Amino acid sequence: MLHEFLSSNRNELIARCRAKAAKRTAPRATERELRFGIPVFLAQLADILRAENFPSESEKDAPADSTVMGRTASSHGSELLLTGCTVEQVVHDYGDLCQAVTELAIEQNSMINNDEFHTLNRCLDNAIADAVSQFTHERDQANAIASKDTMNERLGILAHEFRNRLNSAMLALTVIKTGHVGIAGSTGAILERNLKALKHLCDRALVDVRIEAGIPAQRERVSVPEFIKEIHACASIDAKEYGVELVVAEVEPGLFIDVDRQILSGAAANLLQNAFKFTKPGGCVSMKAYSAAHRILIEVQDECGGLPSGNTEDLFRMFAQRSADRSGLGLGLGISRRGVEANGGELRVRNLPGTGCVFTMDLPKAATDL
Repeated sequence: MLHEFLSSNRNELIARCRAKAAKRTAPRATERELRFGIPVFLAQLADILRAENFPSESEKDAPADSTVMGRTASSHGSELLLTGCTVEQVVHDYGDLCQAVTELAIEQNSMINNDEFHTLNRCLDNAIADAVSQFTHERDQANAIASKDTMNERLGILAHEFRNRLNSAMLALTVIKTGHVGIAGSTGAILERNLKALKHLCDRALVDVRIEAGIPAQRERVSVPEFIKEIHACASIDAKEYGVELVVAEVEPGLFIDVDRQILSGAAANLLQNAFKFTKPGGCVSMKAYSAAHRILIEVQDECGGLPSGNTEDLFRMFAQRSADRSGLGLGLGISRRGVEANGGELRVRNLPGTGCVFTMDLPKAATDL
């Protein structure tokens, strides 16, 4: 019988399946697949065939496809997920096993009738479907859990930062209400600083939510000189707070971009906040916008002393912080990049060793001005 053939030739069949899997160009066989996948396939198939020939009392009245086959294949789908295999590997491995069984049976002239081969093909067909279904279900569950964990982490950090800023603002307000200090003094400055920080957090969170939710960009024709003027007006207050000079170059008139103003403003504000944070008091942050071919380039240069060694792309990872200063969420640069990309542009960084770095928002110029 076929299940006896499978059991007695188990090692040979495993060796043949591994050889076939190892020769595949795509999808490439993995070490986990070669060690775990194929032996599990074979053992489960033998169990299915044995159960169909010698069913237990509980399985006699139920269709074979819905009992042992479904149970073992679904279990196998779970095992695949744990061992790191892909759906494509599931399908190919079952196919390799079927081919190896057929070839070896012919070589040994084994007495396996057509009904058993039909059962073999039916088992493999249903097993693939069940394993892939379970694999997909558990993978989607795992992705959903990971996504939820990531969102919870982001919300937790954001709430923590909001709470810290709000607590500081409330403490300052409480002191001012006693009447012992004036609103224009140092305590008033603490209140103002924390209220501004809360505003930045809100603006940044709104931009992040819009991008994450996939809300279409609400594009409009924006004058580049006016856009830079607006950014300068808001950022100059923050620059003073950090004790940093902000220098903004005059922009050539007649330059336009088609962008979502709120998202791009958030991206620019984050870049400037980042520059102020890492430039030492008394230093200088500069901003300029100019036309280059069919593009509009907006650059923010700081005096952070240059970037640390390593992959500059790490700067744009969400929750990544690039210095011993652990204040803030580590979200700014990541949101800035996503904001620029949402407007059809690119955000990149250039290192100036020993001096600082330059962040460039590269955006398409408005079509009518090409």
